[in-house]
Amino acid sequence: MVLFGLLPDSTVLNVVAILVATGFIWLGSGWLEESAEHLSAYYGLPAVVQGSIVVAVGSSFPELASVVFASLGGAFNMGVGAIVGSAIFNVLVIPALSGIVTDDELETSRTIVYKEAQFYMLAVSVLVVTFALAVIYAPVPGAPELTGSITRPLAVIPLLLYGLYLFIQWQDVSDHEAEVAPPGIRVGREWGRLAVGLLVILVAVEQLVHGVEYLGATFGIPEFLAGVTILAAATSLPDMLVSVRSARAGNGVTSLGNVLGSNTFDLLVALPIGVLIVGSVPIDFAVAIPMMGVLTLATVLLFAIMRTGLSLSTPESYALLVAYLAFVVWVVAETAGVTDLIRGA
Repeated sequence: MVLFGLLPDSTVLNVVAILVATGFIWLGSGWLEESAEHLSAYYGLPAVVQGSIVVAVGSSFPELASVVFASLGGAFNMGVGAIVGSAIFNVLVIPALSGIVTDDELETSRTIVYKEAQFYMLAVSVLVVTFALAVIYAPVPGAPELTGSITRPLAVIPLLLYGLYLFIQWQDVSDHEAEVAPPGIRVGREWGRLAVGLLVILVAVEQLVHGVEYLGATFGIPEFLAGVTILAAATSLPDMLVSVRSARAGNGVTSLGNVLGSNTFDLLVALPIGVLIVGSVPIDFAVAIPMMGVLTLATVLLFAIMRTGLSLSTPESYALLVAYLAFVVWVVAETAGVTDLIRGA
C-alpha cells in the first residue's frame, strides 16, 4: 500500500510515490553529503578517504536501504539488480557528467587509479566468487539449474574484504598530515543532520521499493530488470549529485573517489547486509553473472580512460555516455525478448 497503507495501490499513485520518494532521497542525501563533508574536514581526513569512505557510504545509503527492503519483501533479485545497475550507472554516467561539467579535464591521481579502481575490480571478482559458491554448495531444490542460496557464512566473505579496504584507508589516514580544521563547524549539529538525512532516505526508499515492485508486477517486468533500470537510476541520484558538485568545484579526486568508494560499499556491504538480515536468499547465477560481466567491462573501460594521462577529457566523457546508452539498449532488448543473454530474467 502507498504511504504505509494510507492510500490504496494504483498505477498512478505508485508512479507519483516513486517520483516523490526520489525527490526526498535527493533531499536527504544532500543533507547527508554536506554533513559528511563538514565532518571530514573537522576530523582532518584526506580527500581520497573523504570521497571513498565518508561521502561514499553516505551517498550509498539508498542502495543499502533498497537491498534491505527488497530482501525483506522477498525480492532479493530486484535488490541485486538495483546494486549492479546502480554500479554500472555510477561507473559510466557519473564520471562522464563530472568530466563534462568541468571547464578543463577532470584530474585523477595514481591513488585513484592504482588503489581505488583496482580494489573495486577485486570487489567485483569476490562477489562473483560468492555467487558461484552459493550455486556450488547451496543449490536451491526445485529452482532453475543455476540457482543457489547465499547464506550468512557466504555473506561474510565480501564483508571481510571490505574490512581490509577500511584497514587500508585507515593506514592512509594515519600517514596523512591533516590541515587545521576550518572554524565554525558545529560537530553536534552536523551529526544530527547526518542522522536526519539517513532517516529521510530510509522512509523514501521503502516507498520507492514498494512502487517499483507494484509497477513490475503490473506490467510484467522481471524483478532483476526492474531493479537494474528504475530502482538503480533513482538510488544513484545522490552519488551523481555528490560527484558532479565535487568535479565542478575542481576536486576530481573526491568526485571519482566517491564513485569507486560507493560501488565498493554497495557490492561488499549492501548486498551482504541484506543476506544477514533475512538469513539466506536465492540468487539466480544465470541472471546475475551477465550483468556482473557488463559491470566488469564498464569498470575496465573507466580504468583505462582514467589511466590515460591521469585525467578524463570531454571526448572520453562522451564515450562513457555512449557505452551506457548501449547498455540501456541491451537491457530494453532483453526485456522485449530480442536478445537472450540473461537466462531466466
